[in-house]
Amino acid sequence: MTEPDAALSAGAPLLELHGVVKTFPGVRALDGVDLTVRPGEVHCLLGQNGAGKSTLIKVLSGVHRPDAGRLTWQGRPVSFPGPQAAMRAGIATIYQELDLVPDMPVADNILLGQEPRTAGFVRRGSMRAQAREVLERLGHGAIPVTRPVGRLPAAAQQIVSMARALSRQAKLLIMDEPSAVLAHDEVDNLFRIIRELRGQGIAVIYISHRLEEIREICDRVTVLKDGRTTAAGLPATTPTKELVGLMTGRTLEYVFPPRPAEAPTGDELLRVENLSRTGEFSDVSLSVRPGEIVGIAGLVGSGRSELLETVFGARRSHAGRVTVDGRRLRPGSVGDAVRAGLGLAPEERKSQALLLGEPVQRNIGLATLSRHATAGFVRNSAERAAALGVADRLELRPREVERRVRTLSGGNQQKVVVGRWLLGNTRLLLLDEPTRGVDVGARAELYRVIRELAADGVGVLLVSSEVPEVLGLADRVLVMREGRIVREGRAEELDEHMVLDLVMAGSLLEGTIE
Repeated sequence: MTEPDAALSAGAPLLELHGVVKTFPGVRALDGVDLTVRPGEVHCLLGQNGAGKSTLIKVLSGVHRPDAGRLTWQGRPVSFPGPQAAMRAGIATIYQELDLVPDMPVADNILLGQEPRTAGFVRRGSMRAQAREVLERLGHGAIPVTRPVGRLPAAAQQIVSMARALSRQAKLLIMDEPSAVLAHDEVDNLFRIIRELRGQGIAVIYISHRLEEIREICDRVTVLKDGRTTAAGLPATTPTKELVGLMTGRTLEYVFPPRPAEAPTGDELLRVENLSRTGEFSDVSLSVRPGEIVGIAGLVGSGRSELLETVFGARRSHAGRVTVDGRRLRPGSVGDAVRAGLGLAPEERKSQALLLGEPVQRNIGLATLSRHATAGFVRNSAERAAALGVADRLELRPREVERRVRTLSGGNQQKVVVGRWLLGNTRLLLLDEPTRGVDVGARAELYRVIRELAADGVGVLLVSSEVPEVLGLADRVLVMREGRIVREGRAEELDEHMVLDLVMAGSLLEGTIE
């Protein structure tokens, strides 16, 4: 790894942006962005979905060229004609959706495009040795360099992506939502690596929606709103209320909608009894009443997502039963679940829930196509009218339901997935990581919608990796570890420390809170 040059070590900026503008047809994505990054600092980039962060990353990475403004790199004005030019300069980007080749070995992924060759032939032994050296720098020399990267867990794949960046002698590492798919201990390891890189003079631009991470890992913060810089180079200790105000243009705190004064009563809407899937979860029992929000807290890999998908019929149970209003659902039958009034918003919305190339109105209407069809043909006007109603209720931005859904921010894409079930006769909504990759403002709107649905009598069963979200939104909480429910209680009777202790197996508090 190269050492930072003397001028930069003395405190001169590594990267500077002044008044950067980027326009697409009908959209001014960046409207005068300023940003300064110093060598060896972790600089956080904050902003709501749609604020311009993704476009800015692509400008820095050479994917897009700015229409106006100035970009200075190591004290010299630059214009990157493409991603390769940015990488040669020392700027490497790790996207939220890793750009690795799943079937290719780890070593080939790390040195892709810069393989050591002799007479045109790749020197495999040398390539593997170089890959191991870079992984050892990151403290992960045990990752097998001959294994296809697609067979590695998410955390190891992220390490491989970082190793690729460092193999190119990166001076600036851009990390887009790096903790989104990591468990708690894996995030700790990620932060350790980032601190080591900072100590070596490598700068990091860190993008995250989790404000608690900013306090722990970042040095300074720049905030974007509507393509503009609303604050540049703030200390990471800036109060949350101030940061949220800069992102949203209004005062907004992490306040969840109030719970009803009395717990929901009445007959059970959903009953899960001794449900099991070999190797994923075992002997799970739970219930949800109409108007009740039940949250499941647990680490990635604890079986939470698999449980939701099994209840919905997307996976077939190996034992146990699921009943709605006392009627048993056929195992492995999504159609049976939907007819019974179940709706699922899966964790991977882009690959499992959305048709990215289709318009918003078609995505919203997927579960109710027959309502808007005549003789097998969808009536566009009826579909559009229904979608507009959902867009208004969820405050979808922009409100243009003819837009392709891939052009929306992550928060608005999640609103489309939830909105799809609002059109149906959904009585039980299953939500898997409903606010992953969603900004503070959109989170508050989703929380409002979820609580309003519950007030209308809809039952909600949600999974989240963020313990404060489960405790703040749910009426009743189940704690899951290693495929089993280890604790159940009213949300107000639990606290974050207790839940984390349970999911991390620090202690085992058996039983149910009465």
